[in-house]
Amino acid sequence: MITIKEIARQLEMSTTTVSNVIHGKTGEVSSETIERVRTYLDKVGYVPNLNAQNLAGNQSHIIGVVIKTRGDRYINILSEPFVSVILGSIEKTIREAGYYMMLYISEDMTDILDKVAAWNTDGLLLFWMMDDDALRVYKRYRKPVVCVDTYISRDVIDQFENSFVNIGLEDEEGTYRAASYLTSLGHRKIAFLSDNRGAGVDMRRFNGYRRALNEAGIEFEEEDFFELQSGKHDINGSMDSLADKASRYSAVICCSDVYASMLIASCLRKGIDIPGDLSVIGFDDTFPGTLCHPPITTVHQNIEEKGYLAIKTLLKMIQGERPESDQIIMKPTLVVRDSTSVPKA
Repeated sequence: MITIKEIARQLEMSTTTVSNVIHGKTGEVSSETIERVRTYLDKVGYVPNLNAQNLAGNQSHIIGVVIKTRGDRYINILSEPFVSVILGSIEKTIREAGYYMMLYISEDMTDILDKVAAWNTDGLLLFWMMDDDALRVYKRYRKPVVCVDTYISRDVIDQFENSFVNIGLEDEEGTYRAASYLTSLGHRKIAFLSDNRGAGVDMRRFNGYRRALNEAGIEFEEEDFFELQSGKHDINGSMDSLADKASRYSAVICCSDVYASMLIASCLRKGIDIPGDLSVIGFDDTFPGTLCHPPITTVHQNIEEKGYLAIKTLLKMIQGERPESDQIIMKPTLVVRDSTSVPKA
């Protein structure tokens, strides 16, 4: 490939002038010169050597995005509406800032640690880290880290040396509002559907549901938790079983719109009317909720804004700015559609 030195010789210019045009540093270059250089670059098909540029600037201009998944929960996590929407927002924000995105998905924490230690990235965005996983990554990586929907203790956060920020949601508040809305309609037999309740966002959402029931004087029974067998299991068969169980309830709160739409489909196949026989609420406000019939009442979170904030925060940290807070927590809102109504008399 032709070099900058050769281009400069052909155009009878200095290598500095040619380099400045190629790299967009044209403040002191005349418009005629810029046009001459760009015309010649198009003619010879010149492509800048990004690796050389990155080495010269001591930056790769690559943002690493790591998703820690669960094999027992997801077969293809990129098919999940929440993930596809937030990754689209993340990629767009990274691209518009002049950076590139490197994506890695694994359920093996050792594998993740080995990969990030070897990557030449300027910063990392981590999804759904548990316990001290994010800290283990940082100790191997030692560059700016931003997490999404990561719940870790204050003791762990303090070990990040001002290089940690979590972009999250008031998950507990979201399901609290959903359950409170149902109790205000007169519902007393309300279930919560998820594939777990022991960690992460699902635990917080379960806690919000429990808090609202407690305030309404409704005693929670273990059978009120509908545990869905997902991932490699027969998720449709599991949902059909839960639909049978739901016939004994007046309402179900689901931890996602995907699960809510699946529950509604199973109920309708069994002759359970939505919302006449059963009210259903989802979470996230993703497209399955609006495509479903009836459209799903849901807890809305601004997923695109969450991705945008995560990258903008990380870019500021890469540029040396200290974050004002280690927690940026967004607020949910309840969107009432047609899947909820007063309970049957």
